[in-house]
Amino acid sequence: MAAIAERLPGSQGQLAWLWDILRQELMPYRGRVAIVARMLIASTLMMIITLTFQLPYGDYATLFAITISRESLEGTKRAVRELVLGFALGGAWVILGGMLVFGDPFLRLLWILSNLFLTFYVTSALKDYTAAARFGYIVVIIAPVWDRNFSGEYKLEQTLWVVGALALASIITLLIEMAFAGFKRTDDLTEGITDRLHFVEEFFEHCAGLRPAGAAARSSIERFATVGTSRLRRTLQRANYPAQRQQQMGAVVALTGRLVDLAANLAQFSPGRAGSDCRRLGAIAERIAVIRTALAKHAVPQLPELPADDQTPCLPLVREIEGTVSLITAVFTGSESLDLYALPPDEPSRTSQYLRGALSNPEHIKFALRGCLAASLCYILYNALDWPGIATSVTTCFLTALTTVGSSRQMQFLRFSGAIVGGFIFGMGAQIFILPYIDTIAGFALLFLIVTTVAAWIATSSSRLSYFGVQVGFAFYLVTLGEYKFQTSLTIARDRVVGILVGLFMMWLTFDRLWSAPAGVAMRNAFVASLRSLAQLARAPDGADRQAAIARIYELRDSIHAQFDNVRSLADGVLLEFGASRQSDLAFRDRIRKWQPQLRTLFLMRVTTVKYRLQLPGFELPEAARVALRSYDERCAEILENLADRIDGKPEPAPADTHELLEKVAEASAAHSLVHLLRQIDGLVTSLVGEIAAEFPASG
Repeated sequence: MAAIAERLPGSQGQLAWLWDILRQELMPYRGRVAIVARMLIASTLMMIITLTFQLPYGDYATLFAITISRESLEGTKRAVRELVLGFALGGAWVILGGMLVFGDPFLRLLWILSNLFLTFYVTSALKDYTAAARFGYIVVIIAPVWDRNFSGEYKLEQTLWVVGALALASIITLLIEMAFAGFKRTDDLTEGITDRLHFVEEFFEHCAGLRPAGAAARSSIERFATVGTSRLRRTLQRANYPAQRQQQMGAVVALTGRLVDLAANLAQFSPGRAGSDCRRLGAIAERIAVIRTALAKHAVPQLPELPADDQTPCLPLVREIEGTVSLITAVFTGSESLDLYALPPDEPSRTSQYLRGALSNPEHIKFALRGCLAASLCYILYNALDWPGIATSVTTCFLTALTTVGSSRQMQFLRFSGAIVGGFIFGMGAQIFILPYIDTIAGFALLFLIVTTVAAWIATSSSRLSYFGVQVGFAFYLVTLGEYKFQTSLTIARDRVVGILVGLFMMWLTFDRLWSAPAGVAMRNAFVASLRSLAQLARAPDGADRQAAIARIYELRDSIHAQFDNVRSLADGVLLEFGASRQSDLAFRDRIRKWQPQLRTLFLMRVTTVKYRLQLPGFELPEAARVALRSYDERCAEILENLADRIDGKPEPAPADTHELLEKVAEASAAHSLVHLLRQIDGLVTSLVGEIAAEFPASG
């Protein structure tokens, strides 16, 4: 069933549907004003400093003060530690490479193209978003300087100015973040989750007759259902959590989003109290309160079992809501033991700066090739035309890549329209009608604050709209902060805006046409791939070479987690796709959004059972139990692969029964926690089999 966010435009008209989306995206939420205020303070201070001292590259530094990560205090602290080293290495890389190819045009071309490939590769494969942004900014900004016929001294000086300007922007931003962090009692991710749970709890209490008014809670639930969980997922991706914690919180975010959708749909059936279901909804509200309190304290939720109730609820979705709430606690199964029996304590991913499989995962290579091709086409074009003014096209390619480029044509429309609004309307409009009458920094600061407030507010929306704000700010800064003098000609402004449009066109050409598919097709393929990867995890090796087995498990674990995030991102893109397949894509999107939280929970439970397969301390099993567990896991893997084949439309054998194998494990093992865990896994797998089989009848 569709949530509020997935209503088809046909019900109200596309314009009304689009207006509703924009209204919900631009509404304030807890913490939004604070984030925008931090952006304004950092960018305004950077602007004032660059204008006062006429620092080169002030436009890029001001933009960097907005786009630098602000999602977690841990990330801020890490950025402080890595600030000097990151920029020093980036600057040294450019300087040394430029010196080696200084006198040979062909080598210089190869060097620049190689740098562009490396820039997009680290953007995709590097864990640290801020570090990737620093390196990429330096490369794409300074590359045009090294390509022109300037003296070596000038090129070196400009490179150092880029490093200095971006370093100054980082220092200002990070100091502001640290100052604001002292007033924050929780992190943005926890706040986002607990806010959603709070309003769902209030709404269920209202339905149960425990709260007199529920209009505010219902309105908040509809807003959260509309904007989705993309902001929470982006915050989680940039947080400095250990791998296990990140995967657990990813599942909690997915389950919370599903719970909000269910509550939003329930609101359509329940304008007031829920009659005979009052008691059940009241119990659900109590359980949500326990979960919300535990998450706020960074503790593991411990819920009492719901009393048995075989009566069919009068209202739809109540039973599914109960199951979703129970899955939130199941996410943390075995989490207490992870600190004592890590897999293993010296997990490589905690020390490596690159995502596991960075060299073997073809997706990183594809991303780098597409990004490099787009930037290279821009580079070749402005050199062939001898039009250095549109060198901003290369920077545009990089900035577009930082915002998780998808295949949605509507997302590309946001980027083009953002460039037009920020460059032509705000930028060139200000140069024609406003800047001729301003001769002080204070006057310009007022204009700057107005435009930056608009850009920052939109940039803090979900991924469906946020890049429009970033592009508005980017285009405006390039036009107004590029030269520290009164512009009597619009040529520079025109060239920079044209460069932005050229870069966006090249990114559309390479990302939307090369190795791409419609968002609906890509979402289906990614979901099927996650099912097959879960089957591989169920068959995870448990041989004598424990370290090799652990390395393989880590690789699968990180790959599955990334696949889940990819599926959810593609699902967001489907909302903005229009065409003949829109209704079927939206229907399948809704089913995937229902199955994804279950798969995430199943994934985390599977990670826990691996400890028994590997016989870690405290998780030893008799040999007979190990054999039975291996057989059970193999059968579960077959079921998951059959489900993937069914969605792909391939003939598959009849679903296998796991009950008998589960009982063999119970008979051979005295580990009641393992048996309880396997029964939960069995329930999830059985539920998925029934739901997917109902949606995709067997073929062949």
